[in-house]
Amino acid sequence: MARSPIEYLLRPVNKFIHQEFTGGIVLFVSVVVAIIWANSVWHESYHHLWETTFAVHFNNRGLDKPLHVWINDGLMALFFFVIGLELKREFMAGELSSMKKASLPMVAALGGMLIPGIIYFLVNRGLSSEGGWGIPMATDIAFSLALLSLAGKHIPASVKVFLSALAVADDLGAVLVIAFFYTAHIAFIPLMVAGTFLLLLGLGNLLGVRSAFFYLLLGIVVWAGFLMSGVHATIAGVLVAFTIPARPKIDEEEYIEHARKYTDEFENAMRRDGALISMQQLHALEKMKQLSLDAETPLQKIEFALHPWVAFMIMPLFALANSGMDIGSNFFSSLLNPVSLGVALGLVVGKFTGVFLFTWMMVRTRVAPLPQGASWKHIAGVAALAGIGFTMSLFITGLAFDDAMMTEQSKYGILVASLIAGTVGLLILRKARKNHLRRA
Repeated sequence: MARSPIEYLLRPVNKFIHQEFTGGIVLFVSVVVAIIWANSVWHESYHHLWETTFAVHFNNRGLDKPLHVWINDGLMALFFFVIGLELKREFMAGELSSMKKASLPMVAALGGMLIPGIIYFLVNRGLSSEGGWGIPMATDIAFSLALLSLAGKHIPASVKVFLSALAVADDLGAVLVIAFFYTAHIAFIPLMVAGTFLLLLGLGNLLGVRSAFFYLLLGIVVWAGFLMSGVHATIAGVLVAFTIPARPKIDEEEYIEHARKYTDEFENAMRRDGALISMQQLHALEKMKQLSLDAETPLQKIEFALHPWVAFMIMPLFALANSGMDIGSNFFSSLLNPVSLGVALGLVVGKFTGVFLFTWMMVRTRVAPLPQGASWKHIAGVAALAGIGFTMSLFITGLAFDDAMMTEQSKYGILVASLIAGTVGLLILRKARKNHLRRA
């Protein structure tokens, strides 16, 4: 098939976007830019930018919020919407679709949430900062999978699947923590409106509505209702995602049968001279388009369409808006406070201990086997990478603290812990890869 000049120009860009580790690279660049910007001579412009107000009004009613709130409560709702789609997909036909498949990563994720939370709480017990125990509980899936990809091609595929399932289960835990422990107050009327529209979305699914526009329109109402109710708006993203249809209209056999029929129609249709196709061929193509739409699940179609926007716009923008921290000459001495220590110890020590220990207990008691082809060094590497809690930890920091100093201290702990966890995890996995190659 001949390629147009623009396709040749865009080919390297498309190749880069579809690499597994590129989302992590873009996220890392955003973090570096935010830190440099916040510590440059233009640091005031960094902070003023995110405080710029942006208003949406209709009939004298609406939302008037600073830019960072629109990012954290608005765009991140889309991030959580994609997480919800991933969760539903994994529960229906992925690594969490059966107890046998889900038991090991889910129990490992539970350990990776409990131990960090306990460590943080013990360090901050009795202090005004003890409410930040949820910060070291989360794993950043983009960074962790990016570093796993950089560890080498000879890491068993089962290890990547284990880390992915662990991170997805971890995301589910983080969503529940946000819903139950980081909701300050509840206004019931907006929540009832949101609940009504959520029921309409579920009803639409049951009735066979497959229009993405229908779910988008009603989903925005659900999001606005949650935002005004006091329940964090990102929870709306996950709940709306679970109403998206996840079954195709036709099965594989029907698709193949009809595809052959329409292909034959296209081939046998009267042809025209020149580049244009005939009307009969055009009708056959339209039937094939509709057939392909019926064979797709709306859930996978929407997830596939949104993933690049989340990976290359929403998450980097969130990192840019939330990673700017003042790093002075006293940076390391400023880490010696309960918040930074609790977060750093929770992510580095707690995550590793929780994931590795709970995985060991599951295998030792023969409830679940190790992932196929994986060694304990691979599990240790994954347990270390789980300590990269960047995006989700920053997000929960914004919910846990109103105090600017505690927020800054938490960011210090997250930054240092993520660097340590990523480096240690990468070194362990590279050593495990060398041992695997020697045995081969």
